[in-house]
Amino acid sequence: MTIAIVTDSTSDLNPHLCEQYGLTSVPLYVLFDGKMHRDGIDLKPAELFAGLKAGKKTPSTSQPSPAEFGEVYRKALETADEVLSVHISGQLSGTVGSARLAAQEFGNKVTVLDTKSVSMGLGMRAIRAAELARAGKSVPEIVAELERVGAVADIRFTVDTLDFLRINGRIGGAQALLGGLLNIKPILTVKDGKVESGGRVRGHKKAMQDIMDYVRKYVAQHGGARVSFMCTVGGEEYIREVRAGLSDLKFDDLGDHTIGAVVGTHAGPGTMGATLEPITA
Repeated sequence: MTIAIVTDSTSDLNPHLCEQYGLTSVPLYVLFDGKMHRDGIDLKPAELFAGLKAGKKTPSTSQPSPAEFGEVYRKALETADEVLSVHISGQLSGTVGSARLAAQEFGNKVTVLDTKSVSMGLGMRAIRAAELARAGKSVPEIVAELERVGAVADIRFTVDTLDFLRINGRIGGAQALLGGLLNIKPILTVKDGKVESGGRVRGHKKAMQDIMDYVRKYVAQHGGARVSFMCTVGGEEYIREVRAGLSDLKFDDLGDHTIGAVVGTHAGPGTMGATLEPITA
């Protein structure tokens, strides 16, 4: 029994990782500068932020169509017995809805899972799904494991401004942080599929310290953890700063990842965070 794993571009997994784990990533779309772009294919994050800096209008995003998912599923089933399709939170995007509509054509051969996460929260779930499939687990077993992991996984991140989340309607319970004092840095998380407040601190240094402290706490609480770091373009130095502060801490390191154009549209420049999962559920 072979299982193909499908995800979407909001996983922020680069092509190398998709190839390494045998993942198919379906691109979302960004409407920017009068054109519709496929996330990660036609529009790179650096191009997006350069355009915004130059004064171009804030873009909008949209999900793939059911027909696009159907085409991916048909191709996957040419070589696999089943498909497990794991996606961005339905609270943040209609992507999982499109996937479910497409899956109806294939009966029980296609299973769609709302991970209630985004960016590397989704990406790490897709990687785990691929690992479990290679280990011979069935689709129900993989789904059960992903749900167990998802219940205790976490994302801790900060943004330079909440304006991008507000403009695009993805702010959730973090709305209360709007209108904060000068130099206040919001600390955000994703809970039950929505962006929520994790607190706020004054200044960049304390924001980075908050993320470092949270990673340490999580690793201690779970007896180890899988950790990945993510940032929008230009935030690479923030990751280096956090890594330096955690140089003595042992964890399963899944690397550094650039947030793509779709998620970057909502997060904005100056975003940096850590995604955390237990090593085993």
